[in-house]
Amino acid sequence: MQNVKRTSSTQEIRKKLEKNWIQFLSLNSRELGKINFSGSSPPSVFVGHHGYPKVLVGPMVSPIHGNTSILDYPEKWIGKSIEEIASFRLSLVRGVYKTEIHRPFGKYIESLQELAMANIPAESEIVFEKTPLINIKQKNFDIDSPPYGLIAPLKNFKTSCSVSIDKRIENTFYDKDLNSTQSILKLYQNGVEISKINRILSMGMLGLKKNRKLVPTRWSISATDDIISTNLTKKIENYPYLELYEVHRYHHLGNYYSIIFIPQNKWIFEMQEAWINNNENTTMGIDYEDNKRPNHYPSLAGAFFAARLAVSEYLYKIKKNAAVWVLREIHPDYAIPVGVWQVREGIRKAAIKDIIKFESFDKALSYACSLMSISKKEWQKNSKIYKKIIEQRKILDYLYF
Repeated sequence: MQNVKRTSSTQEIRKKLEKNWIQFLSLNSRELGKINFSGSSPPSVFVGHHGYPKVLVGPMVSPIHGNTSILDYPEKWIGKSIEEIASFRLSLVRGVYKTEIHRPFGKYIESLQELAMANIPAESEIVFEKTPLINIKQKNFDIDSPPYGLIAPLKNFKTSCSVSIDKRIENTFYDKDLNSTQSILKLYQNGVEISKINRILSMGMLGLKKNRKLVPTRWSISATDDIISTNLTKKIENYPYLELYEVHRYHHLGNYYSIIFIPQNKWIFEMQEAWINNNENTTMGIDYEDNKRPNHYPSLAGAFFAARLAVSEYLYKIKKNAAVWVLREIHPDYAIPVGVWQVREGIRKAAIKDIIKFESFDKALSYACSLMSISKKEWQKNSKIYKKIIEQRKILDYLYF
């Protein structure tokens, strides 16, 4: 390791999570053991992807009454520990029923859509078909999936009082002449948080009336990031390019980021990931695009779109164009995944702190790599953006001399 300090082992973190989980079940055992369940929803809804196009959908409600907004508000999770964030997710009870994605209407769906538009937590009442059960697949904190709490088949759901609705979302919901892309951009430009936008997209509340459908939660998150960042990068292409190279950095939750902004007059974006296990073995992943856009779905999936959104927001804010190279290391401290929100929010945080400027690409790259465990040579080896920038420099050297 060069500058990376490991705080806890994977096993230590998982033991803390299991301890918190057992404590939560013990403290709330009376409420959780009922078929009739009440509590406060942050607000939160969930649409699954298994069995698509027939999927499980339903509300997520905490046994706690009152202000539970933090339990499903990723934009407010920066600075929280992985144990805290996992506990937020585990404390939400899911009521689910199966429906077809092309049916974003009916009694239950409409009550969930109202919940999705809420701007404050909503007191809710649920009747389950049977007592909630622990999701066995999540009990041991599966390394491939974010943790979720108890789950049970839904018999009935309602909010117990009138829900306070976000008017920005309500207006877009009732505007059925806008397509989904236009609706998402309108909400974003009106200051609606990403987590709220993907929630209502998931519930089939955006787009032309004839095209509306439920979208699995994990897909709606990537779709929202993709649509917004694509729009921003098209605007960025019209701006003058940066005068100097910039390196931004941030680390949280066992994730370490170095972002290099490279003076260029056209959009180029590359993201590299290095997964480092307890034995110091490394698995690398990479995705690249230029202004022609990729012709395949990124292998880094949602992380790619989340990172692209964060860096394009920064360039749009400063009204500059650049090529961007994101280096991400994931260490064993990241004991369980908590969602691609942490990529977006981590890089957003990097955009406002620890910014160092350089006159040369080599110095910028050397500095960025010095903050990571993986060597500069290893990052360069498979990088398309490095090869492209170096080749361009050689051509310029030839022309000048």
